[in-house]
Amino acid sequence: MVSLTQQPSTHPLADIIHCLESGGALLPDSPNNVLEVVGVLKSYGVVLDAYSRNLIYIAEQQFLVLFPFFKYFDGEISLQKLLRHWWHDRINYEYAEYCMKGMLWHGGGGLDTYLDSAEFSQRTEAAVQAKIGGSPMLVLHKLFPDFLPEQVRQLAYYSALGQFWRVMSDMFLELSDRYDRGEIRAIADVVAHVRDALVEAAALPITYAVTIKGEVYEIIPKSVGLTFLQDTAVPYVEAVFFRSFPFFGTVSYNAQAHQISDKPSDFNYGALFADPLPVGSAGIPPTLLMQDMRHYLPDYLHDLYMQGLRGEDDLRVKISISFQNRCFASPLPPS
Repeated sequence: MVSLTQQPSTHPLADIIHCLESGGALLPDSPNNVLEVVGVLKSYGVVLDAYSRNLIYIAEQQFLVLFPFFKYFDGEISLQKLLRHWWHDRINYEYAEYCMKGMLWHGGGGLDTYLDSAEFSQRTEAAVQAKIGGSPMLVLHKLFPDFLPEQVRQLAYYSALGQFWRVMSDMFLELSDRYDRGEIRAIADVVAHVRDALVEAAALPITYAVTIKGEVYEIIPKSVGLTFLQDTAVPYVEAVFFRSFPFFGTVSYNAQAHQISDKPSDFNYGALFADPLPVGSAGIPPTLLMQDMRHYLPDYLHDLYMQGLRGEDDLRVKISISFQNRCFASPLPPS
């Protein structure tokens, strides 16, 4: 009888496959990699805090405001703030909306399923009637009965993404604090921190309600059972990291001529595939995020970037590279 013994794999990707199967990270462990990942997540956490607050403000305070000229002001309107807005000396909330629209476009998870349900339609109609009752918008609603419900559907994604980013912001800022205290020393520590935080937040409920004329209207009640991990985190990763959609102004295409796929599932314009374009024009989402993050880099990460040959001339590119590196330092579920 021939004895069969398992031989070590000689596949060139054996180490990577083993790492994936064991729930590890793909980014090699080194002091510089740890510094880069933690530092870029620190600035990302600060930016996500601003994004989260604005998305939730829009969902709750700009409900069915068809021309929300001041939606990026979070209810604090002043001449100084307006001038800074015009001068573009501000957070680029357009990137947050870009991510929201990516999730809305691709769907997925229980949130997408609920927004197609009869319960959502009933709750939306009650809120719409309370908001526009006795106003000229009632005529618009009767002529185009799907228009305002579609706006509410989008606002639900504003709120859900805002709640998701609230958790992620706190997670990344706590990671930075632990690094400063010397508790985070290796990529494995980063993986463990993120994994434990995700597990702790997994069952947090995702809800959405608006107050109209003193009365609360629940658009997504707790009873629906939507949760942080399954219904926002997983769809977010799929829509924003892997799929997304072409960046306006950087890709010239004719969809009607089938120059891009007509299947959203084939899109691969997500953050993991984004070119770090070193320009600051509107409509280039990765650059908008990097532009925001550059203002909140911790000193140790900024000093590391300054050691490069170009200094700050390619700062957004360096941030983008670090940001993509951190995606490969995320925990992966064991097989």
